[in-house]
Amino acid sequence: MNKTITSEKLQKYFSITTEALEKASAARDTARKQQADDFLDMASRYVQDAHYFLNEKKDAVLAFAALNYAHGWLDAGARIGLFKVKDSRLFTVDSE
Repeated sequence: MNKTITSEKLQKYFSITTEALEKASAARDTARKQQADDFLDMASRYVQDAHYFLNEKKDAVLAFAALNYAHGWLDAGARIGLFKVKDSRLFTVDSE
């Protein structure tokens, strides 16, 4: 199966991951702030990597992979309660 990573698809995933990062940042579990901050830091670094791979290396595949890793960190944090989010569009959690 040969699927192309288009610039439109990348922009969609940059947008979704950035939105999830903002929601997670605003909904940190203050009792586990250090853990939540660690997950946010990892996600932010992967988003930065995605920008680097796309803009500097011109590698859409690595950019797409980095975005998926970033979102994985955010989703994992939401699943274990580090981020008090109720948005099943952005995270694998129940909606309100």
